[in-house]
Amino acid sequence: MAEASRTSEARRDAVFGRWVVFSPARSRRPTDLKSHNPTNNPSPAPKPSCPFCAGRESECAPQIFRVPPEDALPWRIRVIENLYPALRRDVEPPEGSGGEADAEEVPGELALSGFGFHDVVIETPSHEVRLWDLEGEGVRDVLLAYAARVRQLGEHPAVKYVQVFKNHGASAGASMAHSHSQMLGTPFVPPSVKSRFNCMKEVFDKSGNCSLCEISSKDILISETPNFSAIVPFAASYPFEIWIIPRQHLSYFHEIDQDKALDLGSLLKLMLQKLSKQLNDPPFNFMIHSTPFGLSSSCLPYAHWFVQIVPQLSVIGGFELGSGCYINPVFPEDAAKILRELDCST
Repeated sequence: MAEASRTSEARRDAVFGRWVVFSPARSRRPTDLKSHNPTNNPSPAPKPSCPFCAGRESECAPQIFRVPPEDALPWRIRVIENLYPALRRDVEPPEGSGGEADAEEVPGELALSGFGFHDVVIETPSHEVRLWDLEGEGVRDVLLAYAARVRQLGEHPAVKYVQVFKNHGASAGASMAHSHSQMLGTPFVPPSVKSRFNCMKEVFDKSGNCSLCEISSKDILISETPNFSAIVPFAASYPFEIWIIPRQHLSYFHEIDQDKALDLGSLLKLMLQKLSKQLNDPPFNFMIHSTPFGLSSSCLPYAHWFVQIVPQLSVIGGFELGSGCYINPVFPEDAAKILRELDCST
């Protein structure tokens, strides 16, 4: 459909079950949409003020592990405890099997102890280097560090889910300019994760197919590799939102191997480069949506992990907060075409 003939349309996606209103009249041309709050700072803070930089390790919270592990070699990646954790590992976990099973039996309000794990992944020792400035192998190693830490957290009987995420830019929630990401291990399965699985189960029960395996439209495809597809989802909640989806049906991110991690790292790097170039280095968040630990094998046919990248280009207003529906001024097909044709080789 030509851009000039676009009219408003409501779409519901088959993964989160959210309704999205596409309203191109609320924006200029999609190619004109840029971040007004870019993350590049013409006067960055002096490097010595950053505890994430090489040589300042003693100023950070305790280290969990590093890459490479040998102390004689300079580190490239460090996984550390969060100095200001949202959940605390030194708190007694909820009674029973992590509290989740018991909590499900209790109606109404409920309070659990603030037990959990909150870790930071320092992606590079260099203050000026962003994740997408690394070579594909460097992004691969960051992804493998995520996976290794998720596996460690999964061994704790009280941890039910691990959310891996990256906030880039102050308005996207990043309190440190140095390139880093985080993960939270929770003693419960978060409501958005439950909602995602309930929606995907409904689709599977009706069609016998996984929602993510069924995505095939070339109109929303940006790029693909032997193992992954990068798309703008059919009912993208945000302008220029990107999903990177394993082409093979895979349930757990933390089971990723070296080859697939390199494939994903190269594609993730390319997608972040495209967003930076097209949208004026916007603040963004990316999240790895995986599967809760201990999920019944009967649920695995519709459990499919993926990466979601959300550029922060607009403010969430009262309609979105009140209804749970989103208004997106850019149709996914238009955003995908712009990103697909954007050359990042120069």
